[in-house]
Amino acid sequence: MADSKRDYYEVLGIGKDASEDDIKKAYKKMARKYHPDLNPGDKDAEEKFKEVGEAYEVLSNADKKARYDRYGHAGVDPNFGAGGYGGGFSGDFDFSDLGDIFGSFFGGGFGGARRANPNAPQRGESIRVSVSITFEEAAFGCQKELTVEHYETCETCHGNGCVAGTSPETCPDCHGTGQVQVRRQTAFGTVATSAPCTRCSGKGKIIRQPCRDCHGSGMVRRRRTIQVQIPAGIDAGQSISVRGQGHAGKNGGTAGDLLVSISIRPHSLFRREGTSVLCEQGITFAQAVLGAKLEIPTIDGNVEYDLPEGTQSGATFRLKGKGIPFINGRGRGDQYVTVYIETPKNLNREQKEALRKFAETMGEGEADDGERKPFWKKKGRSR
Repeated sequence: MADSKRDYYEVLGIGKDASEDDIKKAYKKMARKYHPDLNPGDKDAEEKFKEVGEAYEVLSNADKKARYDRYGHAGVDPNFGAGGYGGGFSGDFDFSDLGDIFGSFFGGGFGGARRANPNAPQRGESIRVSVSITFEEAAFGCQKELTVEHYETCETCHGNGCVAGTSPETCPDCHGTGQVQVRRQTAFGTVATSAPCTRCSGKGKIIRQPCRDCHGSGMVRRRRTIQVQIPAGIDAGQSISVRGQGHAGKNGGTAGDLLVSISIRPHSLFRREGTSVLCEQGITFAQAVLGAKLEIPTIDGNVEYDLPEGTQSGATFRLKGKGIPFINGRGRGDQYVTVYIETPKNLNREQKEALRKFAETMGEGEADDGERKPFWKKKGRSR
């Protein structure tokens, strides 16, 4: 049966003068190519995967390789020689050499997948809060006091989680890595995988005498009042990052940030579009016709504006530099004022009579048939 097997060097695609490193590289390449998880349902790939493993087991072992080079497949047969050399293909794989390859495909489930050191410095998580401010506070900036709860390094144990005079012990099962190898039997042999160490819960260390204040976590929850500077010009939906005011880091890692999301309460007069301020201003019929000096409200206070004669309802004019300051920059946007004519109500007899006479002078008297002409049929207009 041994004669029907392919040459191991041919299986791995290497020459007989290949070095140990060449053999290992070839094995990784071929094992990846034919791995069953990458070729589901492909029986041919399964057989080639087993063949690749068998070839590597022999050629990566100096003694077996020497016997194979001298006697061929018979030299590594378990029944070769009187006492037998044993050590034929056992199907017992340790996938530690393939961690780099399969970790990216299978989430690091294979034995050698590189995992973060549980005792390495870890940055703390950030905290997100919301704050509501007024229209003017958003325009000109302000300072706010925010009360937040976050985890801080325990001052009693300085973050190591132990009572004074003691320190964490390296887990004897995982030797501080937080991971242990687990071997399981599959259709392709015994596969070594890694799993979180149950003795230390994946932390790599064991605390025999936990700190009474933090109960061994190294962290305590605290409520703090933090001063937050809101910059001028900030808009709704934007956020401010306050460095180092999030949860404390672990193992000496830096603290996370406090992320403050901004919402702006509606204003009774103004609306905002970017750095522009929009508002509306009512005017009388006489002001629209004759022009007038208007008092216009702005976020800086009232300003005067010369309304020109003959202003139409719905006209918009600009107040330059009366808008929102540019955030973290110089200059400001503009304010846009839309005017509308307020129709007077409850006129007395004299006022109505005066208005009729005015309408007559404008050619707006009632027609003989009692119907008014459409505005587009009046002199000077076309539909």
